[in-house]
Amino acid sequence: MKVLVPVKRVVDYNVKVRVKSDGTGVDIANVKMSMNPFDEIALEEAMRLKEAGKVTEVVAVSCGVTQCQETLRTGMAIGADRGILVETAVDLEPLAVAKLLKALADKEQPQLIILGKQAIDDDSNQTGQMLAALLGWPQATFASKVVLEDGKVTVTREVDGGLETLALTLPAIVTTDLRLNEPRYVTLPNIMKAKKKPLDVTKPEDLGVDVTPRLKTLKVVEPAKRSAGFKVPDVATLVAKLRTEAKVI
Repeated sequence: MKVLVPVKRVVDYNVKVRVKSDGTGVDIANVKMSMNPFDEIALEEAMRLKEAGKVTEVVAVSCGVTQCQETLRTGMAIGADRGILVETAVDLEPLAVAKLLKALADKEQPQLIILGKQAIDDDSNQTGQMLAALLGWPQATFASKVVLEDGKVTVTREVDGGLETLALTLPAIVTTDLRLNEPRYVTLPNIMKAKKKPLDVTKPEDLGVDVTPRLKTLKVVEPAKRSAGFKVPDVATLVAKLRTEAKVI
């Protein structure tokens, strides 16, 4: 059984991002980049399924610039058997990524695709759902537990009211939430082994996918700074300020 795990190269979650002076986007020059944390959780889950004997091959996939090869090498150091990079300098939108992954899924024929529920740079939370729609596969989002057996994947997912359990027939799409697992530490020997694992590079044109952006970013600004709080002497003053200043009551 083959599992496809898309991974995205994003600004490291420990980095404080800065907006460019011209307001055209986020400045990523000389900024540490790493694998999207939700995708790291997805890859860890795929590796646990493989270690349990449920999966025979794990393929890591990334879409983006040449430097995404570093992210794929990290994925292979975690345990992925091989990597595929869809190389493009175009700023990819969720729909474009979903179309690229669909083309790869048609080519690779995986039985399961596990990906992070969202990327921490754009927070779109769209790619998994769009991919499921394009492929016509069942999907389970925000997974906090994944069980694979008897040709089905049972997913416990987090919803507003608590937990919901779904049983999906394969092939299927699963997007991971934070509480699914704790990703393993990448050791130096595995990093060295990853350098010898196969990494294929292809282009969107080779897959027959048009990745031309459909959205235009007009302006990027930093969030407004929060004003300092203050104490009120009594409840009457608090109610008055909530009514006249905050206008929430």
